[in-house]
Amino acid sequence: MTVSSMMIDLVRREIAGEANLIVVKVGTRVVTHPDGRLNEERISALAEEIHEVRQSGRKVVLVSSGAVGAGMGRLGLKQRPSDLAELQAVASIGQSLLVEAYDEQFRRFGDVAAQVLLTADVIENRVSYLNARNTLLTLLHRYDAVPVINENDTVAVEELRMTFGDNDRLAALVTTLLGAPLLVLLSDVEGLYDGDPRDPQARLIPLVRKFDDAVFQLVRDRKTGLSKGGMESKLRAARLVATAGGSVIIAAGREAGALRKIIRGESVGTLFFPQGETVGARKRWFGLSIQPRGHVVVDAGARQAIENRGTSLLPIGVTDVVGSFQKGDLVALRDPQGVEFARGVSNYSAEEVRRIKGLRTGQIAQILGWLPYEEIIHRDNLFVSR
Repeated sequence: MTVSSMMIDLVRREIAGEANLIVVKVGTRVVTHPDGRLNEERISALAEEIHEVRQSGRKVVLVSSGAVGAGMGRLGLKQRPSDLAELQAVASIGQSLLVEAYDEQFRRFGDVAAQVLLTADVIENRVSYLNARNTLLTLLHRYDAVPVINENDTVAVEELRMTFGDNDRLAALVTTLLGAPLLVLLSDVEGLYDGDPRDPQARLIPLVRKFDDAVFQLVRDRKTGLSKGGMESKLRAARLVATAGGSVIIAAGREAGALRKIIRGESVGTLFFPQGETVGARKRWFGLSIQPRGHVVVDAGARQAIENRGTSLLPIGVTDVVGSFQKGDLVALRDPQGVEFARGVSNYSAEEVRRIKGLRTGQIAQILGWLPYEEIIHRDNLFVSR
C-alpha cells in the first residue's frame, strides 16, 4: 500500500467515524430489475445495511428513486412514457409499491420507515424549508425513524422530464438542509473514472480534492458535450454538498455490502473532499437551495474584496444588472468574465440597483431620494461559492 493510499484510507475512516448523520441516495437501476420491477432482494439487503449503520449509533436518511420504474413494471410498460400526465400517473402507482417494499423490509429489523415527498418549491420557500427540516429532525431524533424521501413525482414538472439524475440534486439539498456531514450516492457505477467506465483501461479515481473543469470533463463526451450515465448530475450534487462543508462518496449500489464498507472507512468508490468550512444553516438555504432571480456583474476589485476580505457588496463595485428581482430576493454575483462566485439577498430591487450602480454610498440618497441601506448585499447575507 502506498503512502498516498494509506492517507486516503485514514481520511475515509475519519470521515466515516465522525458522520453521525448520513444521507444515502439510491438510483432507479440499483433498486429495480432491468424490466422496471422492484428488486426485492436488493431492497432487503439495503435495509439490512442501513439497520447495521443505525445500530452503530448513527442516523440515516434514505433518498430513493424508483417510483416511475416500479410503476412501469407493475403496468407491464416496456418504455418510459413521454407524456407528462402519463409519467405522473405511472409514478403515483410506483410510489406506493416503492414505499411498501421499504416498509416491509425495514420492519424485518424492527425499524420504522417514514415516507417523505418533496418538491423544489418546498425547498425554495423559507417557511416550508424550515418545516421540512423540523419534520425530518423529529422523525430522526424523537421517533428514531428512517425517512424515505423521493421527489413528489405526481406534482413535479421539470424533474420528471429528466431521464436520470433528478434525485441526485434532491439528495444534495436534503444533505445541506439537515447539515449532514456525509452523502453517499449509491449508483450503477463504482465511482468516477478517468475515462469511459466501459473501457478496460479506465481507472477508478479514489479521491477528488477539488472541483474544477477537469473533473467535469471526465464525464463529458468530447464530441457532443452530453453527460454519460448520469455521472455529471452526481458531480453537481457532490459539489453542492462539498461547498457546504460536507463529504460525498459515490459508490456501486449493486455491490453487496458497499454501505457497510463505507462506514468501516474502507476504500470504496470515489470520495469527494469538503471544499471549505461548514456553512451555517441560513446561508445553506439561500446560497445552495434556492435559485437566483437575477444577477449583478461586479468588477474585479469587488470580487477580490468579497472573497478575500469578507466585505459587503457596495454600489461602486457593480457594473451591470441582469434580470428582474425585488428587495429580499436572491441574486447571483458574477465577475467581468461571467463566472458566478457568490450569491446573496439583495437590499434593493433590480431597477434601484441599475440606478445606483457604480456610485459611492454618499450618492445613493441623491439618486433615490433616501438611503435605506449602504450595501446592496450585506456580508451577513452573502454566500461565497468559489
